[in-house]
Order: sequence, then C-alpha cells, then structure tokens
Amino acid sequence: MYGIVNKAIEDLVIANFGEQKWEAIKERSAIDIDFFISSEPYDDDVTFKLAVAVSEEMNMSVGEVLVAFGEWWVIKTTSEKYAGLMQSGGSNLKDFLINLPNFHNRVMLIYPKLTPPEFKISDVTENSIHLHYFSKREGLQEFVRGLIQGLGIMYKTPTTIELLQSRNEGSSHEIFKISW
Repeated sequence: MYGIVNKAIEDLVIANFGEQKWEAIKERSAIDIDFFISSEPYDDDVTFKLAVAVSEEMNMSVGEVLVAFGEWWVIKTTSEKYAGLMQSGGSNLKDFLINLPNFHNRVMLIYPKLTPPEFKISDVTENSIHLHYFSKREGLQEFVRGLIQGLGIMYKTPTTIELLQSRNEGSSHEIFKISW
C-alpha cells in the first residue's frame, strides 16, 4: 500500500489519541520507519502491523480499527487531499456507488503502482445497491465497510450495510448490500 494509507492511520491516531499514543503504537508494531512518504509504496505487512498494534493498544478488535480507519479515510484523508476527485464521483451516495467501478482508474493516474481492488454493482434500486468487492488482499472487508459508512457520512445519507457473502465463507468475493 502507498504511504498515504499508513500516514492516514498515523493522522487518525494522533488526532484522536495524541502523539504519545502514536509512538506507543509504532513501538508495539515494531515498524522501524520514522515517517511515511505518501507517494511511495510500502509492503502491505506494514499496514497490517499498524492495524494490529492500534487494536492491541486501544483494546479494540482489528475489525473495529479497520472500520474506523475506513471512515477516517473518506471523511478526512480523501475529502481533504483529493476533494476534486471525490466530488467527481457523484452528487449523492447512490451516484458515487454506481461510479465506484471506474473510480480507481482515476486514482491510478495519481498512484501508478497501485494494486486497486475491483468493484462491481448489481441489484440497483431506489434505496439500495449491491456492491461486489474483489481484491487480491485478504482481510480488508471491514475497511470497505468503514469506507461505505464514511461515504454515507460524507453524503449525509444514513446507511445500513449488510454483508451478503464473504471470502471467509468460501465465496470468490464479498458482496455488501447498502441501503439508505
């Protein structure tokens, strides 16, 4: 993952718990990196070690950490650093989700070494959509849940998210039913 992801985890921790807590998390993670360069790729293991360290230090499940990070990613990181890109996704939650399959094509112009997930949509109704999530990375479905929740907050649209199928249960990908 790119350094911007790890930097966003750092920002989340510092904003909510302070610099001392971030230093404790870095120490617990055993990651020997003084600072993250946003545009540089880092091994996925760095990000997972940080998530586990946050989980242990804050007495939260890794799933809870990933959900919180997903929300932060949308509400703070992308909205502040890439406002134009986010606005180009649509004027409401439904439009953004419908446009999501093409979203990472634009992101790859900024981060050419990105290995993005793939999203597809189905079962579009007036008040819901099925979002299919395909990724080579495992264990990030709760991060995706947090991203969806963050989009709901960004668009001021209360959402309900139901996981219909998961790779954890033998499926080829995750399907989320998002209702508003």
